[in-house]
Amino acid sequence: MKPATLAAQALGKIDETTRALVPPLHVTTTFLRDPDNAYRSGNVYGRADNETVREAEAVVGALEGAAATLCFGSGMSAALALFLSLPAGATIVAPKVMYWALRNWLATEAHLHGLVVVFVDTEDAAALSGAIRPDVALVWLETPSNPLWGISDIAEAARLAHEVGALVAVDSTCATPIFSKPIELGADVVMHSATKYLNGHSDVIAGALCFARADALADRARKIRQQFGLILGPFEAFLLIRGLRTLDVRVRRAAANAAELAARLSNHAEVAEVLYPGLPHARGFEVAQRQMRGGFGGMLSIRLRGGEAAAIATAARVKLWKRATSLGGVESLIEHRASIEGAGSPCPTDLLRLSTGVEDVDDLWRDLDEAMAGS
Repeated sequence: MKPATLAAQALGKIDETTRALVPPLHVTTTFLRDPDNAYRSGNVYGRADNETVREAEAVVGALEGAAATLCFGSGMSAALALFLSLPAGATIVAPKVMYWALRNWLATEAHLHGLVVVFVDTEDAAALSGAIRPDVALVWLETPSNPLWGISDIAEAARLAHEVGALVAVDSTCATPIFSKPIELGADVVMHSATKYLNGHSDVIAGALCFARADALADRARKIRQQFGLILGPFEAFLLIRGLRTLDVRVRRAAANAAELAARLSNHAEVAEVLYPGLPHARGFEVAQRQMRGGFGGMLSIRLRGGEAAAIATAARVKLWKRATSLGGVESLIEHRASIEGAGSPCPTDLLRLSTGVEDVDDLWRDLDEAMAGS
C-alpha cells in the first residue's frame, strides 16, 4: 500500500471487542499476572508496555519500512537514546548545521557520556568523505537541515559509512516518509521529532526511532528508553495516531504552499535570499531531486535585505503567520531563529524561518508581503 493509505487507515486495525474503527486508548500502568505468576500477555508494566504506543509505532514503522520502531516522549529523547546506545568512546560525525538543541547537546554534553563528536559540512561530499574514518561509529545526518534547508546525500553517506563499518542515522523530520525513505537509501536508523509533521496539530510532544534491522542496536535503544523513562504517554500516542491519518494530505498541501511562496519570495524586493531545497539554484537541488519524491517539504527560510532589524520587524508585523517556535503544524509559523539559538549559532541574524501550513497560499503571501513592506 502507498503511504497515503497506510497513514489514513492507521494500518486498518479494528478493535475486535467493539468493532470500532478507532482503536481504544489504553492507559493502565500495570498488568495482571497469570495464576502461575507468568505474564503470558507479554505486558508487565506501563513504562515498557502499552498497546496504544505499539500501535503508533506500527504505523510509523510501516511508513518508513522499518524492521523495528520505538516511540519516545520527544524527538530529543529519541535522538539521545540512540547516541547513548553507542559504546563509550564512540565517534559521531554530525552536521555543522542541524537542529540547534541537539547540536548543542552534542557539542557540550556528549563528551560527558564518553562520546566524541566531529562536526562537518555533511552536504559537502568531499568533507564528509574525509571525516568518515575507521574509528567512526555513527554518521548523523539531518536533511533537509534546519534552518538553512541544505541537503545531505543519504545514499552516498551510507556507502562511505558502511565501508568502514559505521552506521548512518537520518533526522528525517522535515522530509517526512511522504517525501523521503532513508532506509531505502541505505540508512540504518531514521529519527523523527513526531511533534512536528507526523502529529501535525501542535498538541503532542513525541519522537521516534525507526531501525532498518531489529538488531542489538534497536534492543539497546529500547533498554535505554525503559531505564531512563523516555516514554511516550498513551494519550499522546493516541493523538499521534490521529494526526498520522492526515499526514499525506497535510504534508503535500504544506509543501505546495512552500514551493509557491519560495518562488514568489525569490522575486521580492525586500528578500536577499530564499533557502528552499526545491528551488533549481539551491545548493542541494540535484540531490534533493534524487532522494525526495513528490515534494521538497513545507519549510523554507528567507534572508532580508534590511538585515536583522528588518527580519525582527517583519516577524512583529505579521497578522496571519504565528510568531512561535516549532514547525510542521497545520498553522503557519514564523520565527527569527538567531534570537532563539543565541551565541554560537550558524544561523544568520537576517534570517526568518517559515513553517508553511495548510492555509490558502494567497492569504499567506499577502500577510508576508504587507509585513515586509511595513504595513
